[in-house]
Amino acid sequence: MWWTGEGAGRRSGISTAVLVRDRTYLVDCGHGVGRQLMLAGIGISSIKGIFLTHLHSDHTIDLGSLAIFGLYELSRGDRIKVLGPGDRGLLPAVSERAIQAPEPIFPARPTPGTVSLFDSIMQGYATDLNDRIFDTLRPSPYEFFDVEDISVPEGIGYHPNTNPTPDMKPFEIFADEVVTVTATLVRHAPIAPAFAFRFDTAEGSVTISGDTGPCRNLVRLAAGTDLLLHEAIDVDWIYRDRPGVPADSVQAAIDHHNNAHTSVADCVRIATEAGAKALALHHLVPGTSPRETWRLGAQGFDGTYLVPDDLEEISFARSSVAHR
Repeated sequence: MWWTGEGAGRRSGISTAVLVRDRTYLVDCGHGVGRQLMLAGIGISSIKGIFLTHLHSDHTIDLGSLAIFGLYELSRGDRIKVLGPGDRGLLPAVSERAIQAPEPIFPARPTPGTVSLFDSIMQGYATDLNDRIFDTLRPSPYEFFDVEDISVPEGIGYHPNTNPTPDMKPFEIFADEVVTVTATLVRHAPIAPAFAFRFDTAEGSVTISGDTGPCRNLVRLAAGTDLLLHEAIDVDWIYRDRPGVPADSVQAAIDHHNNAHTSVADCVRIATEAGAKALALHHLVPGTSPRETWRLGAQGFDGTYLVPDDLEEISFARSSVAHR
């Protein structure tokens, strides 16, 4: 989000680059991802996979810019797999705080999945893309980006409204010569499905929570991981005054933040239960809360505890977790 107040602009949108040898695997495409990749010295052509934890805009808003601007950094033969949640299938229930039931936008297709999201972005920019394809003979994004919805395993009792986070085993969604990626459903209602991802390599493992409240599925996914990157929310911020915001919207937001995000104390508890060697808090809500808010968990965690800034690097090598 565009957090305002002291420290505004210090953090870009949420996106994490998992670097394995000469390959990059990108988790989420928040605001500014292309610029941050350039500042980090990560070439677009090194990206082999883009993994979307869920389809909230703060995790996907720059997927389009990455695909449209990034394609001009790619060479024929380069392929980038894009994996993310499929169509929700039906609208979420209306908040019990609602005074009047809202009307959905685009009621004919109110909950598109990753494939439909990507296609809609490309369709919206068809004038630009076709100008370049026909006039300067540039390639189409579809020559490089292979987009696929992640299928939720059958038989686990999943339902987007009544059971969005059933107890389940992690399941494999991607593998190549250097990494295996597994996923699990996490608790970020009302959006569903929402995933956490784990990357296992010969050198070590990293687990990325996505947005979630405390969740047993995540503990299972992160068992013994060398590094757990977990979202965190400033609990005090949830209850701060929001002048000008209608009362029903304020209360609905409080309900959501309490149920669908994780406090610093719960991050520490989850990492401890999972036996994670290191815990790093990221996707901090809000991004302008003082560093002391996030450092409070350090005393409660026996492993390496980190609150990294944008563009910092954390090694998840099994031998030692180093930070710079």
